Amino acid sequence: MSEPFEREDVRGDLHRPDADPAGALLLTHGAGGNRDARLLLRAAEEFAAQRLLVLRYDLPFRQRRPKGPPSPSTAERDREGIASAVAAMRELCTGPLILGGHSYGGRQSSMLAAQRPEVCDGLLLFSYPLHPPGKPEKARTAHLPDLRSPCVFVHGTRDPFGSPDEMRAALDLVTAPTRLVLVEGKGHDLAPDRSEAVPLAVEAARATFGFCDRAGRP
Repeated sequence: MSEPFEREDVRGDLHRPDADPAGALLLTHGAGGNRDARLLLRAAEEFAAQRLLVLRYDLPFRQRRPKGPPSPSTAERDREGIASAVAAMRELCTGPLILGGHSYGGRQSSMLAAQRPEVCDGLLLFSYPLHPPGKPEKARTAHLPDLRSPCVFVHGTRDPFGSPDEMRAALDLVTAPTRLVLVEGKGHDLAPDRSEAVPLAVEAARATFGFCDRAGRP
C-alpha cells in the first residue's frame, strides 16, 4: 500500500515498511514515464518489504505536463527536484538514503550525486541510458568518475542504450564500489512482470548497501 505525498514541489507516493525503516529509497521515472511506471511500482513494493521507506515521485518536467519527454534545457531543474525529494525524505528517515530511478531519472540522480556527493549514501540505477540507441560515440559518462557512493546498475542484456560490455567499461570509470546486475534477454523497460529484474535489484542492493530485511537480518 502507498499514500500520496506532497511537500512544496515534491509530488509522489510513499510506501512505508511494516517496521521502523532501516533506510530510505527514492525512485523516479524515465523520460517517457511517470511515477506509476510498473517497474517503479514493483520496486517500491519489494523494497518496502525489506524495511525501506520508499518514495516514488515525479520529476519537475512531468509535473509541468503529463506527456512528452524532458528538454535538455530543464535538466538542471529536474536535478533540483531530486534534491528537494531528498530533503523531504531526510526529514522522515534518519537511516541511509539510496537515490535511484529508471533511465533518465537514474541518470539525473547520478549527475546530482556527482555534483553533491553528500546527497545520498548509494545509487540504484535501472537501465542507465549510457548513450542514445545506435550512437555509442555519444557516451553519457563524463560525471561517472565523480561518483563517491556505492552504485548498483540493473541492466537488460538487450538494452539498446548500452550493451553489457559498454556498461562494464563505463563502470570502470567509477572509483566508488559498483555492481552490475544483468537481466538476461530484457530490453530498456526490463519487463518487471516477466523478469527477475526487481528481485535481483533487491539482492544486489542488500549486498551493496547493507540494509536489513523484514526480519532484521543484514
